[in-house]
Amino acid sequence: MSLALRRQAIQWLPALAVFALGIGAWQGLVAAFHVQEFLLPKPSEIARTFWDERGTLWHAGIYTFKEALGGFALGSGLGILAALLFAAYRPLGIAFMPFAVAANAVPIIAFAPIMNDWFGLLNPFSKMAIAAVLCFFPVLINTLRGLTSVDPRSIELMHSYAAGRASVFRRVRIPASLPHLFAGLKIASVLSMIGAIVGEYFGGPTNALGVTILNASAYTNFPEAWAGIVLASAFGILFYGAVALAELLTTAWDPSRRAFHTE
Repeated sequence: MSLALRRQAIQWLPALAVFALGIGAWQGLVAAFHVQEFLLPKPSEIARTFWDERGTLWHAGIYTFKEALGGFALGSGLGILAALLFAAYRPLGIAFMPFAVAANAVPIIAFAPIMNDWFGLLNPFSKMAIAAVLCFFPVLINTLRGLTSVDPRSIELMHSYAAGRASVFRRVRIPASLPHLFAGLKIASVLSMIGAIVGEYFGGPTNALGVTILNASAYTNFPEAWAGIVLASAFGILFYGAVALAELLTTAWDPSRRAFHTE
């Protein structure tokens, strides 16, 4: 194992220790105080249900993850395009930014019924649209910040070489914005799962994870509902990890990362 990977593994140890202690405390306290299952099932019961229903939960999780992935791609793509446009034409960004803030301030549960009406209750695109709304704003804000916070000396140097606007964006602004872009993408990766599941709470096919959790709760099958929640969290963590890995591979030139790997 390389030194960098070893350091990464060591950094994860405290989180893993806290997780293990938390699960142990949860199991012990529920048993000690005889907490009713409808309030909080035991982790062991959730794990047993997760294993027994693994086929159903896995297919539901994959279905919802596809919706989240589609919403992530749509919302993040539009956020990046809008950031490029606003960075190139600052007055346009100043004019439209208040509307983007206002749209982001609307609770997502207000969008969910509207999207279901627009695209259809059983149409996966209605859930993708909800996830896209959640993903758009953090990607837009972070990317725009990266594009507009470039060292002025770098811009002046490019101008001294008679570089045009397109060359400045391609060689200076876009590379400098990548760390900020990935910060927004990591936030969006988690929000996309939230958006897809919230959309399914307002209606969707029975093989969707959000509907599975909702139906399990309605029929007082709380261990299965919690197992679905655990699976949704696992997909969110894996999605976040995939984006973090992409960041690691594409921003190796970042001085702070070089310093980390050579310590």
